[in-house]
Amino acid sequence: MLSGQGSTLFSGINAMIGILAAIQLWLVAASLEALYSNDLVTPQAAFVASFILALVNALLCRHALSFDRRRREERRASSLRRDRRVGAS
Repeated sequence: MLSGQGSTLFSGINAMIGILAAIQLWLVAASLEALYSNDLVTPQAAFVASFILALVNALLCRHALSFDRRRREERRASSLRRDRRVGAS
């Protein structure tokens, strides 16, 4: 059943999103420091890495939202089944 897995999944996804966001902030700081040192290669590499991390974050958010949608539909369906059984009694 999906509802038993929901909180564990969301906790894991939220932790991963937080870690990836922290890494992106670190990449921004490293890029700015490299720019101040007149290094033009490091910011380019940091941009590519940050872009990849942003895509991964977007996919994680999409997965979490689709899982939540399925979980809500499952709850609604089980509630309707329960209401039909109670009404038939």
